[in-house]
Amino acid sequence: MPKISSKAGAMPSSPIRKLVPFAEQAKKQGRTIFHLNIGQPDIETPEVMLQAIKNSNIRVIEYTHSAGNESYRKKLAAYYQKFNMPVATEDIIITTGGSEAIEIAMMTCFNPGDELIIPEPFYANYNGFSCAADLVIKPIRSSIENGFALPPIAEFEKLITPKTRGIMICNPGNPTGYLYTHEELEALKNLIVKYDLFLLSDEVYREFCYDGKQYVSVMHLEGADQNIVLLDSISKRYSACGARIGAMISKNKEVMTAALKFAQARLSPPTFGQVGAEAALETPQSYFDAVTKEYTARRDFVIDALNQMEGVFCPKPSGAFYCIARLPIDNADTFCQWLLESFHYNQKTVMLAPATGFYSTPGAGMNEVRLAYVLNLDSLREAMTCLSEALKVYPGRTINN
Repeated sequence: MPKISSKAGAMPSSPIRKLVPFAEQAKKQGRTIFHLNIGQPDIETPEVMLQAIKNSNIRVIEYTHSAGNESYRKKLAAYYQKFNMPVATEDIIITTGGSEAIEIAMMTCFNPGDELIIPEPFYANYNGFSCAADLVIKPIRSSIENGFALPPIAEFEKLITPKTRGIMICNPGNPTGYLYTHEELEALKNLIVKYDLFLLSDEVYREFCYDGKQYVSVMHLEGADQNIVLLDSISKRYSACGARIGAMISKNKEVMTAALKFAQARLSPPTFGQVGAEAALETPQSYFDAVTKEYTARRDFVIDALNQMEGVFCPKPSGAFYCIARLPIDNADTFCQWLLESFHYNQKTVMLAPATGFYSTPGAGMNEVRLAYVLNLDSLREAMTCLSEALKVYPGRTINN
């Protein structure tokens, strides 16, 4: 039998999805599962987006431009300009979700064997994308004790070698919910300019900032236009994960010209996804105000509930809709599987993502889990009850009852 490639063998499993078979089995046993393992919001997609798709008069679903429909890119550039981000139509390539934006950016900016510094914990699929692009991730640890703030720039500098070609961040952060400050981003900018590195910034959660804190984009930083690549998606902004529309943005014309060749190779982004995404730009501010209010209430409830459980610590995130919690458990992977295989409370249980998959350092995150507070408050109350009861009886509990 022919063997698979070494790259395929090295490709990591998704910590978000690898437990799905256990969840499916639990459902067959009649159990209700509260899915806090994945960032799939239950917020309704804006009506203006749905109606645009339903009312489309398209009779032939043709290929679109490889960079995406020009009408959409023009309106998207205007959207960024509302955030004081100097983005022009030609600075944008529309992609099949934010995932493809990341993949194309990595293949465009880096050679096989190049090193990419990423603060960990980070979005788990960065591991997979880096594997596919033959990059070496050099993780730099952020701490749950200070809410996963950006590590000191001096620590970044220690990791820089002749093979270092870039730094990647997610802001607001998945999986931590941390929102970088202007001072932190300025420090990163100075570093990438000093060493002539790329800075890739995943900013798909910009609409979700809480407590009056302000979102700062890498596109707001002056003097580093040629070093910066912005990665974006409509999935969470409009609760439209299945539309599969993202974007890669840069003022660096050489980068964008090269990236377009990868975009041409995959032909074009989805037609109807672009129709919906273009219409979604007309979503009223009242939609985002209501969504932010709802996520703030969900966050406040979940964080308070977690920190009231014995042995649990969870910092309060300032953005996105995720948090990382430290639990009194021996092994996060074992615990998350046990929740689905062996535990239920009144025929209900909760599905979490083990944080081990959000680290690149072996053995990191062993007593941490990521929770996505994307369910309504009633469901979150039941989920937190299930988790609290589970921690009382889990065989690998690490504190005494």
